[in-house]
Amino acid sequence: MKRMKKWLAGFMILSMVICLLSACGETAAPEGDSGYTIDNIRNYVVGIDEKMELANGSKKTVTNFDNAATTPALQPVADEVEEELKKYGSIGRGFSPKSDYSTDLYNSTRDKVLEFVGADPEKYTVFYVNNTTDGLNKLASALIEDKSDVVLTTRIEHHSNDLPWRENGTVIYAEVDDQGRVMYDEIEKQLKKNKVKYVSVTAASNVTGYVTDVHRVAKLAHKYGAKIIVDGAQIVAHRKFSMLGETEDENIDFFVFSAHKMYSPYGGGAVVGLTDVLREHMPKFYGGGTINIVGDDWVEYADAPKSYEAGSPNYPGVIGLGKAIDILEEVGFDNIEAHEKVLNQKLVDGLLKMDNVIVYGDSEDLSDRVGVVTFNFSDINTHLLAEQLSQQYGIATRRGAFCANPYVWRLYGLTDEEVRNFAECSDVNTPGMIRVSFGIYNTEEEVDYLLKVLPDAIKRAKKENEENLGLANPLY
Repeated sequence: MKRMKKWLAGFMILSMVICLLSACGETAAPEGDSGYTIDNIRNYVVGIDEKMELANGSKKTVTNFDNAATTPALQPVADEVEEELKKYGSIGRGFSPKSDYSTDLYNSTRDKVLEFVGADPEKYTVFYVNNTTDGLNKLASALIEDKSDVVLTTRIEHHSNDLPWRENGTVIYAEVDDQGRVMYDEIEKQLKKNKVKYVSVTAASNVTGYVTDVHRVAKLAHKYGAKIIVDGAQIVAHRKFSMLGETEDENIDFFVFSAHKMYSPYGGGAVVGLTDVLREHMPKFYGGGTINIVGDDWVEYADAPKSYEAGSPNYPGVIGLGKAIDILEEVGFDNIEAHEKVLNQKLVDGLLKMDNVIVYGDSEDLSDRVGVVTFNFSDINTHLLAEQLSQQYGIATRRGAFCANPYVWRLYGLTDEEVRNFAECSDVNTPGMIRVSFGIYNTEEEVDYLLKVLPDAIKRAKKENEENLGLANPLY
């Protein structure tokens, strides 16, 4: 009897231990797609603990501060894509249960995108693109009817919201102020002076993180008979965006964004636009899926959105986009904004304590910035510094002019003629800044780590320069 009691007691203790270990396992590695928060989202980032070999031969997990370029995948997004591929069939024209299922999911995701940006389905439609650059090029090729059509944009823009308009129409620019912010008075000044057909502006800068008041710009554009296009690449994962303003004249006409900036790197993206305007135009992309019927020497094209989606669609990109929307909305954009402000402030405060540092943009008022901080040092080549951060410490940043050259040169104080001197230079000999861009999963501890190792990285970069390269500092 005593042996039996001892055995039962031991069994109960073992059962409790197993239960506790099981519970701990669930806490450490959450499963399923519910309960996504700022505090636990890091648990869902694919590869967050993957060790990579550094140039010094050691292996280390990467501290990723290059989220403005592209974000890592979230595991629930990858899981959703994998699950839906089991039922994948040809979109739109197949006769099979899988084709019907895939077509319905593909098209219903348009409704999710419309809801995500607060667009009225009676007025707006959605067509899918590979990324923001692809979307802006398609809009430019469709909406611009003549080289004389005038497009007003600003000097804060990414090349993707500049070059497509240059190639298709006539572009004029509103300047930025000495802190790099958009000047709304300059936008209205240009609208008064010129017959502008479209105003195209970024919702947030990929260089300084400044958020543009696009509804204010929309009101100005509509006042002078123009329509507004918004490059949303840098806003969709950071702030809640709505096509609707407080009044109808503040509404956005076209909005373009990428899924790979919002934790779904499957080549997805979307353009939300006025249905009646899109149906009046046709992009310079032709082929299967864009037509109603073709004769020997005539073509009848389909209406938007089909006319903007030539060829077989990127089904995984659309599925990933839809799931990413669900997750971001569950995390909550108010929470994302508050988190980014903490990280921005911590980094800027730490940088400003360092010698010879230059923080670009307004370093006192950070309230109108998404999670982006750019900086430089007047006594070190920052190409070498960025290399040291990567090779010695596993910290991923971006160094250069970030596909926003005219804006970066203005922040530098370089004239257009001075810039021409760098046309044939290698990257290391071209002026550039270091950019830290935050994702929803980055932590204060990671910012502390960057600030801790920066002084040693600077010493290493200077030593490399003195011993082997002899490069000038980047602030010409």
